[in-house]
This record gives sequence, C-alpha cells and structure tokens, in this order.
Amino acid sequence: MRKSRAKKRVLLPDPKFNDKLVTRFVNNLMLDGKKSVAFEIFYNALDIVNEKMEEESSLDVWKKALTNITPGVEVRSRRIGGATFQIPQPIRDDRKISMGMKWLIDAARKRNEKTMAQKLAAEVMAGFKEEGAAFKKKEDTHRMADANKAFSHFRF
Repeated sequence: MRKSRAKKRVLLPDPKFNDKLVTRFVNNLMLDGKKSVAFEIFYNALDIVNEKMEEESSLDVWKKALTNITPGVEVRSRRIGGATFQIPQPIRDDRKISMGMKWLIDAARKRNEKTMAQKLAAEVMAGFKEEGAAFKKKEDTHRMADANKAFSHFRF
C-alpha cells in the first residue's frame, strides 16, 4: 500500500450514559455539525422507549436493537471473465456496527411519525422486536448472501 493506514480518532464517551457507542451513533445521526441537537434527539428517543417499555432499560433496548440489526455477511461485486458475480463475504466488526447504525438511522428518517425522536424510538423498538425496515434490510442482505453462496470460492 502506498499510503499508511489512517489513524483512528479517539471518541469521547457521551455525557449521560458514559458510553462511546452512543457517541458514535450520535455522530452518525448528526446533520450539519449540530451535535447538541443530535444528542437531544437521541436522549428524547430513549426517554420515549423508556416510557413504552418499562421492564428494561432504554439503553439496553437500544443496544439489543442495534445487535439485531447489524449484519454478519454482505455481498460484494467482483468481475470475473466478463461476468459480474455477487460474492458473499464476512464483515469486519467496526464496519458491522457502522452499517447497523446507518441502517437504523435511515429507516428512522423514512418513518411517518411527527418528530425525529419519535421516529428513532419507534425504529429502535421495532429493531428490538426483530421487525421494522432496518431489520428487514439485514434479512435481505443475509438472504442475498445465502443465495450467492455458490460463488464464495471467488473470494479475494
């Protein structure tokens, strides 16, 4: 490789839960550099989750939803002899988490609730119950990888 690998920046844990994963999620949620707004949306969403699901802590519900949404394998296109094959490959751990976060946020943005906090809370609860758009996207990705299992010997 010509260039050296980029240094990983150290993330500070969030102020309320003291968790770096929350900060990473909020950084993905943030638009136009407005981190305080993103934190407010996230904390309001967790308050809504807490009201709806009293038996478990809202942070645990969010982490379980994120775990349910994170994919294990993905398909990558590879051109071999004029034909393009979809080759299933396992995903690195940090990429798994970031894909899950992005899918959760995208699915929440496409929902029909009134505020972003309500949308995010609804998608988190749906992910916790293994349903919703983000979970469906994970299932579709896994199904696509399973369908193309025959091409896994082309892995590079």
